Amino acid sequence: MAELERLPGASLMQRTTRKLTLTVEGELFLERGRRILGEAAEARAEIAERRGSLSGPLRVAGPIGFGTLHLGRILSEFLKAHPGIELTVDLDDRFIDVAADGYDAVIRHGPVEDSRLIAKPLASSRRLLVAAPSYLGEHGTPSSLRELGDACAILYSNRAADWRFRSREGETILRPRACLRVNNGIMMREAAIAGLGIALLPTFFIDAELASGSLRVVDVGAEAEGAQLFVAYPRNRSTSAKVTALLAHLKHAIGSPPLWG
Repeated sequence: MAELERLPGASLMQRTTRKLTLTVEGELFLERGRRILGEAAEARAEIAERRGSLSGPLRVAGPIGFGTLHLGRILSEFLKAHPGIELTVDLDDRFIDVAADGYDAVIRHGPVEDSRLIAKPLASSRRLLVAAPSYLGEHGTPSSLRELGDACAILYSNRAADWRFRSREGETILRPRACLRVNNGIMMREAAIAGLGIALLPTFFIDAELASGSLRVVDVGAEAEGAQLFVAYPRNRSTSAKVTALLAHLKHAIGSPPLWG
């Protein structure tokens, strides 16, 4: 520590009999040091990439539900193909500031409106109205948007509470009666399976449940608004070969049309 403090000519730690804390100069020194180490790791990785191999840190963020259901297998295969990559994955359904938080890339379900990011389409995603046979048996199956307005809705709390549909008559915006609001798609799916109500969910959440019959599609004569999966990365950085390889692997693994239909 004395040698470290000699270099900048300042005290980096404040010492008491009980603890050590960073001084203002120490915090600045630590922040710059982390940045230098990160840039050194990126430089080593870039040299390795130029030699034809991918290595070094790669930090990726994605939504919890999609990540839990699909990314484990897909990214395991990616790492087997590129064992030199040190991958960190953070799953979070809240908004992530990709550029400020130091991520190399983020997977987003829905529009990417941040102008600091470059967004590349990954796959399309349909949304379907679904409910358990037990709920439909007890409450009946809505066959129109008007009847759907009386249903008990399981809503995703991180989105607007509107359900948007397209039909021959144009676009319809419905504000359903909520029996549950939750910020996790898997919990929405499980609540629907338990017979609580009707949920509007992406097909990548429910393909197996539709196949098994634990959930049924509710056809109201209109198509729910879909969404797109994107991979986005900071605009102010050169696109690394690792991010390019990740995008290519994700697109190949998911397929077109996507594996969840």
